[in-house]
Amino acid sequence: MLKFSPCLEMMFTKEYPDFYDRFKAAKNAGVDCVDFWGWAGRDIDKIKNIIDENKIKITSVSLSTTNQEAGKIFGAKGLLTRDPDAFDAFYKIAEESIKTAQYLGIPSLIVTTGNERPNNITRYEQHANIVLMLKHVAPLFENSGVTLVVEPLNILCNHVGYFLDSSYEAFEICNEVGCKNIKVLYDIYHQQISEGNLIPTIRKYFDLIGHFHVADVPGRNEPGTGEINYRNVFKAIEDLGYDKYIGLEYSPTIDTAETIKKVIDLCK
Repeated sequence: MLKFSPCLEMMFTKEYPDFYDRFKAAKNAGVDCVDFWGWAGRDIDKIKNIIDENKIKITSVSLSTTNQEAGKIFGAKGLLTRDPDAFDAFYKIAEESIKTAQYLGIPSLIVTTGNERPNNITRYEQHANIVLMLKHVAPLFENSGVTLVVEPLNILCNHVGYFLDSSYEAFEICNEVGCKNIKVLYDIYHQQISEGNLIPTIRKYFDLIGHFHVADVPGRNEPGTGEINYRNVFKAIEDLGYDKYIGLEYSPTIDTAETIKKVIDLCK
């Protein structure tokens, strides 16, 4: 049975304006996994108490940092440069995020590449820089119990200017890095917009996928509201023996708990 993890940044937001109340709301909706975006700025000890008391697992969060200088450098340059200060900032952010993930029992950390660099650097060079940056932090992840997942995003609707819109390039990058704990976050919403060919791609590159996100197209609403045949997609993923988590990263059109039940029903 597939395990679903609602994103607390996008779900239960109308019903529960207080972020910390959404953990128990997810539990009451019939799931015992959640995820959210950046951890920096959150009360980590409070979150730890909530998940322990309610037996909730956090499945993924984004790389974040309390180091303002490192965050500023990485925010400006992403993974697309060979500047030594960017390598250093990325290492510090990865190290701090791994410690937080270990404290909260989170198996996956999400990283995005950043937007394409100015015209004086080619896409080939930017691709190579991503590989070098990921290799730089790979030793941190090797025996950490935490997987870093690199996320391709669509540039047609949501992330104009973003470098990594192709899942195929993301898989190529991970192969070049060659670290068992650096994989791809395959966001079905983004890849339906960018490429389509969902099930064959998932089957071909399954071993390189560390996490999934789902939403339907168009609208980024719950599965079953758009053009993606999620019943078939979920069956393909389950048939492959996927035993990790699928993040529900959508904007509900109706009561959030009701949409989760509808998603689970698509697996029956």
